[in-house]
Amino acid sequence: MLRKNLFRNFLTLSFFLCLSVPVFAQKADTISITLDNVRYPYPVKYFPINTEGQDLRMAYMDVTPTQLSNGRTVVLFHGKNFGGYYWGEVIKSLASRGFRVIVPDQIGFGKSSKAFIHYSFHQMARWNKALLDTLKIQRASVLGHSMGGMLATRFALLYPERTDKLLLENPIGLEDYRRFIPYVTTEEQYKTELKATSESIRKYYQSSYFTLWKANYEELVRIPGGVTNSPDFSRWARVAAMTYTMIYEQPVVYEFYNVRVPTVLFIGKEDKTVIGKALLSPDQQALYGQYKLLGKQTAAKIPGAKIIEFDGCGHIPHIEVPTEFTVALLGSL
Repeated sequence: MLRKNLFRNFLTLSFFLCLSVPVFAQKADTISITLDNVRYPYPVKYFPINTEGQDLRMAYMDVTPTQLSNGRTVVLFHGKNFGGYYWGEVIKSLASRGFRVIVPDQIGFGKSSKAFIHYSFHQMARWNKALLDTLKIQRASVLGHSMGGMLATRFALLYPERTDKLLLENPIGLEDYRRFIPYVTTEEQYKTELKATSESIRKYYQSSYFTLWKANYEELVRIPGGVTNSPDFSRWARVAAMTYTMIYEQPVVYEFYNVRVPTVLFIGKEDKTVIGKALLSPDQQALYGQYKLLGKQTAAKIPGAKIIEFDGCGHIPHIEVPTEFTVALLGSL
């Protein structure tokens, strides 16, 4: 009987030990959908928002100048697949030149609430204005990367009196994706988002964002890759689908002619980003997302706009060619 009990206890212990291995491995790789375990380059604060009967939080960094203040502010708007965490070196450079830097995570992104709401660039622009009002910032230069470029453009169109300069870094939305990308419902896009893994994210970033992959880019993969392990990943995926629909259905390309603030475009010439590109055939893909052409075309639409181009650079100049981008940005400010 004693031997039988010892054997039973051994089997029970072995069973739980086997279970514990994958559990602990998963915990090591898992990141929450509000990036609670992701360290941002500067302290994060939260701005309360109430919309559609929901109390939400918009995360943001408010970085004061590290040198004598020049009295000016720069707001940084992140891209769709990112949050404020990837602006670290840009913030440091701006703060060291006397700028105050405000870096929001838009609702639905980064450390901000992942809400089931109607996503709108107009509404996002209003929330960012409300944040600036609370911080008593009357005017700011607005730098938007990728999707952030669409938001920055909408902000400048709605609030030109609050916008010192519009700075667009490889913004998406330079084409009307509705003209050539097949329509998918938010629910269909949700099913696609659910398939994401660390490996698929890495493959997408390697093929779409950079001309040459470097080891330090792995941190950009680690964060969204870790989120795919979260028990709340389905919520993240649904919000990602909702914001995909926002981008698809709310173009700004027809309104560049109406921009009335000083504008500079920063364009990595090797960028070929297209939202929904996987829905096109290889031959069709080659026809769109040609930033070496789209950048010039867009600059020609905006009265008085300037364009700065980076050779051998893809979708994220501030990471791929950081020195060149910083020099160009500071010169433009």
